[in-house]
Amino acid sequence: MRIGVLALQGDVAEHRNALRELGVEAHTVRSLAELDDVDALILPGGESTTIAHLLRTTGLDGELYTRLHDGMPAFGTCAGLVLLASSITDGREGQHGFGLLDVTIRRNGYGRQVASFETMCELEGVGPVPAVFIRAPRITQVGEGVQVLSALDMGDGPHAVVVKQGPVLGASFHPELTSDRTLHRLFLEMAASGAAPVPK
Repeated sequence: MRIGVLALQGDVAEHRNALRELGVEAHTVRSLAELDDVDALILPGGESTTIAHLLRTTGLDGELYTRLHDGMPAFGTCAGLVLLASSITDGREGQHGFGLLDVTIRRNGYGRQVASFETMCELEGVGPVPAVFIRAPRITQVGEGVQVLSALDMGDGPHAVVVKQGPVLGASFHPELTSDRTLHRLFLEMAASGAAPVPK
């Protein structure tokens, strides 16, 4: 099982370090050849519009779309969640997600950089995990096929912050910025059980 980290922009080193702590070598993905060489992919936190632009300019977007829709396991955190979503309510003109998670996202839905915060989120079947929210996307709608693994109440009712649909996992926050590896471990388990074969 070869795990890749999309390495165009964002928290690439942090995700690689998290996987290394779990005894897994993470392979950076910046080209079509590198994408073809991995079984599963992490899409890191960063700037979703920048990553989307770089996906287009590097020619990765079309092949990544195909691999994802063919069943490649994926884990998106913060900006990575935006890239995996089916709908973005406040995206820039022409911005869209890959449609792997049937959720509607509002970018920066928790406020700008100055509104960043840390909290604990209750993860289904596990318990509390630390969560770092930095210009985080807010999940405003969840489709029927989406499993909500964690929700957070900011005073206006609970809303999803960790979701799963098939072999795809998404988190509004940055688990890579904490020392807790629960979500990375969960993704590795999902990838091991649901990975599509690497194309030859």
